[in-house]
Amino acid sequence: MEFDLWWLLPIPAVFFALGWIAARIDIKHLLTESRALPLSYFRGLNFLLNEQPDKAIESFIEVVKVDPQTVDLHFALGSLFRRQGEIDRAIRMHQNLLDRADLPADRRVSATYELAQDFHRAGLLDRAEDLFTKLDGTPHEHAALGHLISIYETEKDWAKAIITTQRMGALAKQPYFKEIAQYHCELAQSALLRADYATLDVELDAAFHTYRGCTRATLLAGDAHAQQGAPAAAIAAWQKIESQNPAFLSLAADRIADAYRQLGDAAQGERVLRSYQAQYPSLDILNALFSLVLEREGPTEAASLIKDELARNPTLLGLDRLLEAQLIAAPAEHRHDLALVKGLVAQHIKRLGMYRCDQCGFRAKQYYWRCPGCLKWETYSPKRTETPDGYT
Repeated sequence: MEFDLWWLLPIPAVFFALGWIAARIDIKHLLTESRALPLSYFRGLNFLLNEQPDKAIESFIEVVKVDPQTVDLHFALGSLFRRQGEIDRAIRMHQNLLDRADLPADRRVSATYELAQDFHRAGLLDRAEDLFTKLDGTPHEHAALGHLISIYETEKDWAKAIITTQRMGALAKQPYFKEIAQYHCELAQSALLRADYATLDVELDAAFHTYRGCTRATLLAGDAHAQQGAPAAAIAAWQKIESQNPAFLSLAADRIADAYRQLGDAAQGERVLRSYQAQYPSLDILNALFSLVLEREGPTEAASLIKDELARNPTLLGLDRLLEAQLIAAPAEHRHDLALVKGLVAQHIKRLGMYRCDQCGFRAKQYYWRCPGCLKWETYSPKRTETPDGYT
């Protein structure tokens, strides 16, 4: 049978007609919805586009009074203002929602959570804490507990931080043993400063019970013995770090060297540090060892130590210590040149030899148990690095 192509000609016209009808239906629906929206809605959008947020807020408040279905608009705008730092405006938006007597219960919970975040961002910690604690048993409980922990860390209320973190761990079925152990260590550190050794022992026991590998608690235990004039007991405590995490021996190296000096047994201290440096090399152990060798055996032996170390692991700190030993032993006519070179090396060392957070990469000259950048606990490697900024 022969097929006539002219039958295909009407098909594009049919599709065009169907598309035109669909578009008319969509436009009619859109116009119907637009007419249903209060005039205050469009006025508020206009104020917002013209960067008049105060007037926009007033208009949107009117929208909610006329049409309660626009509550989501308030939530969206409040979050936007908070992200942009307009905290006062965000508080007004969310407080207005809570003031509504007819606000549904689930929306009231969400508004409470949003207002609590506003207060937290504004630094009104007491008011934020009060609202976050009201969210127990709600869908926002886990997030609220996280904010409460942040508040207690800021206020250094470690006792409340411990209780809240334990609750969050039970709720999330996730262990937070490192964080809780660190809170106990904070309490122990405060007790050490007050020479309150009874409280210190209680907090350290709690830290070890929570996390047996807590090297900070071991360091504090040694510090307590040293503060009480028991260097031998302090050394015994610090040496336990080797069985926990030997990388943290770098934080104890200077402490161990000083304790052996107090015992009058620097030779044994040198042997211990040489053993640690051979097994767990670090800039801090090398620095403590160099000081002991320089004191006991003089600049020649100290320089020999550094030369061997530089051959194995070249570092600017090692070069600086080598120049220091050579400067002491050098004749007067050569000291000027050595001092000049040492000064140049020292300038570079100031920018290096830093601790680095494994979580966010924040670098610092000082070791922190809690990163100032990401606020996470135990994210710093205890070993300093000489890697410049911009390299990993």
